Amino acid sequence: MRRSILTCFLLSALMTPIFPFTNNQADEKIFMKDVTEPNPLTAVWTGNYGGFPPFDKVKIEYFEPAIESAMAENLAEIDKIANDSAAPNFENTIAAMERTGETLNRVSTIYFIWQSNMNNPEFAKVSRKMGPKFAELGDKISQNEKLFKRIEAVYQVRNKSKLTPEQKRLVEDYYTNFVRGGAKLGEKEKTRLGEINQKLATLFNQFSQNLLADESKFLVLESESDLKGLPQSLVDAAAAQATARKANGKWIVVNTRSSVDPFLTYSERRDLREKVWKMFINRGDNGDEHDNNAIIPEILQLRAERAKLLGYPTHAHFRLEVAMAKTPENAMKLMMGVWKPAVARVHEEVADMQSLANKEGAGITIEPWDYKFYMEKVRKAKYDLDQNEIKPYLQLDKLREGMFYVAGELFDFKFTPVTGVPTYHPDVKVWEVTNRKTGKHIGLWYFDPYAREGKRSGAWMNAYRNQQRMNGEVTTIVSNNANFVKGKPGEPLLISWDDATTLFHEFGHALHGLNSNVTYPTLSGTNVARDYVEFPSQLLEHWLSTPEVLNKYAVHYQTGKPIPQELVDKINKSSKFNQGFATVEYLASALVDMKLHLAGNTKIDADKFERDTLAELGMPKELVMRHRTPQFGHVFQSDGYSAGYYSYLWSDVITADAFGAFTEAGGPYDKAVAARLVKYIFSVGDTIDPAEGYRKFRGRDPKVEALMIKRGFAPEPVAKGKSKKAKGKK
Repeated sequence: MRRSILTCFLLSALMTPIFPFTNNQADEKIFMKDVTEPNPLTAVWTGNYGGFPPFDKVKIEYFEPAIESAMAENLAEIDKIANDSAAPNFENTIAAMERTGETLNRVSTIYFIWQSNMNNPEFAKVSRKMGPKFAELGDKISQNEKLFKRIEAVYQVRNKSKLTPEQKRLVEDYYTNFVRGGAKLGEKEKTRLGEINQKLATLFNQFSQNLLADESKFLVLESESDLKGLPQSLVDAAAAQATARKANGKWIVVNTRSSVDPFLTYSERRDLREKVWKMFINRGDNGDEHDNNAIIPEILQLRAERAKLLGYPTHAHFRLEVAMAKTPENAMKLMMGVWKPAVARVHEEVADMQSLANKEGAGITIEPWDYKFYMEKVRKAKYDLDQNEIKPYLQLDKLREGMFYVAGELFDFKFTPVTGVPTYHPDVKVWEVTNRKTGKHIGLWYFDPYAREGKRSGAWMNAYRNQQRMNGEVTTIVSNNANFVKGKPGEPLLISWDDATTLFHEFGHALHGLNSNVTYPTLSGTNVARDYVEFPSQLLEHWLSTPEVLNKYAVHYQTGKPIPQELVDKINKSSKFNQGFATVEYLASALVDMKLHLAGNTKIDADKFERDTLAELGMPKELVMRHRTPQFGHVFQSDGYSAGYYSYLWSDVITADAFGAFTEAGGPYDKAVAARLVKYIFSVGDTIDPAEGYRKFRGRDPKVEALMIKRGFAPEPVAKGKSKKAKGKK
């Protein structure tokens, strides 16, 4: 029952893309050899550091028998607890549940890693069959009547029992999750709920397959004239992509954000910008065999029916009951409060772009494929800042060292590269994490930074193993995964400021997992409310721009000299630039997500709903949603962020307010504030209510004003002793 894997997407969480396949009779047969040797996927992890995944022993034909045997073992464990003749108590029911599923956790961890990182047609045949089986297993457990009666009995006396606060929290989590899983329904309703969950699992797979198929498309640049305006690093990356596809002498723009966004920013070929933009924003929406528009309404109908079965008005109400926001109304209030000033800022940004285009005699009206291109021109005109000036100072390897520095200063972590630990691909490297003062082993950190065929797009964090200490100390294993496009062999990989921010963001999730210090695995690490899990990661983004990181780790890839202070000043001055675009493209997706799931069982035409909702909101025509509905993997590849994409904004309110605790004290590396951050936020997992934990850290609830100031939608507060007039004269 416990959650063994967490994925973050800027990106997606708990997403399981599947390699596309053709629907023919041969594909209906799951490829599986007769496995007579012991299946290494079910074995206990061995080796140093408390053991590690046996990636070097994985064969795709092992997955199905390993999963099926692990599921059978898990159900046998559950039945033993459910049929225990002893009166139910915490130890023989709740703690016993925490000890179940160890084999399945190990197998499914490797399975989902393969699904996200090493997908191919052979694996697709297995994963298509396994999705519904995972859903079926969850229903069998949560709808086990004898088991639920035992959990309910412990729940009813929890306040009278001598339970620790953490144990009481665990009991409440189990009871709530079982009720939300249909434990109180009648047999007919339970059967229907199981059918819904299994059908949803199938549809999630289909959505994933379609999206992955469209993300495998690319645009070929035939001549050097097609490269006009592109910096050399992008040209080298495009050439490398072409070489990998045996198109020597040409250049390729692949259909991922890390490739598309830089092209839209720098290409002077407006016709090619339009082609690349349309290729990207039409993923899943091309009216072909990979079109997702018919799948979306079916998913929405099933979610609405499930919510009604469980006693909720809509899927949105069902999802937010266990989130910090509690109700869709609270989430909508926050989003709409930010929407209007953000849209107003977009209109200002577009006016600046149009003015510049007119001045240049471009003879165009700004369109979505022009936004990033002219945004960069305006940035240079307003702040004398060209992103290409920054990129030579942002080497991936150096920034990784900068992240380690921050982890050391805030959390006393030390990262040491290790050998002898198998990985699933040569690109993946492993570090041991220890306490730099005591030498105590904390966990392992895997880093998989590069894009490749069969790997889903985006950036995310995984927990391969959760920290816990039910029966002795078990340390965590976490990973960060990204999709940076490799450049010229032998040269440092240079990334953009936005990519560097994403790097720190995902590392924040990893640090959240590494800091975990709890007893029970279900409450461990990043297993927190959906609209709280992004808080630690978004908070860590702030340390990228600290002088300590920039001066030592943002060094020129050729000269080794640190980034000039003049350039840092320009970065700081432009920090609120383009916040209209960034906020509106994100919020448009979040609002459409919420409105889709508030529509209940209304029959929905996905394309029309998107158009009508954006028109009603007053969406500026010069940009589109960050994730259009047919490619909205956060929402339609799993239940992960469904009715929950607002979470990034909700968490950013907390983030902006929390960083204020550092700036109000001794600065971003203040030891006392960092200690409170560890004690009440990073180490506690879900052992306490997140709102309570934040109040203990900050001394009060977060204030939304900090977010508005951070994004430039509200004026900076005036320093004490200075009037606005005096500040204006300065």
